[in-house]
Amino acid sequence: MTITTLPDIRWLHALAAAAFLVASAPHAVLNAQGLESPETVDRIVGSQVNEEEAKATAEIGKVSSAIDRTRENISTVRKTSKLDKVDIVFLTDAARSEGGPPPAIENKVRQHQDDVAELRKEIEANALLFNAIDSRRVLAQDVLAVEFDDPGKIVIYAAAKPSD
Repeated sequence: MTITTLPDIRWLHALAAAAFLVASAPHAVLNAQGLESPETVDRIVGSQVNEEEAKATAEIGKVSSAIDRTRENISTVRKTSKLDKVDIVFLTDAARSEGGPPPAIENKVRQHQDDVAELRKEIEANALLFNAIDSRRVLAQDVLAVEFDDPGKIVIYAAAKPSD
């Protein structure tokens, strides 16, 4: 006498797996967090996000100094999970539409291009910082440098114009 229950067991396992997936699908949709809502961004960032406009030509010293410290700031960005204040400085005359950063800043970025590229990747990987810049419509590729002024505060220098 031969017992052939193996195909029946596989069918039962497949049915159980399918039932589990169907039962868990509505919960996945309900738990998803949309980033379109300002309240959601505020909850994720959890920090006061300020923005100001400045001329890159007037901020060359600060931006150049911040670019020089990019290597050490990368590890701080990587470890940052909570901030009290995020300041985004729009260097309006350094935006692509204006021809890009002035030569002094452009040369600094070129000198530290690998570090600046890594900084941008770390910002994109950091939910707090990514959502802070994204909420102000700043692309990571427009970030020139960051500066940690005080504990709990970051200044992000962006070659961009604020959205209208």
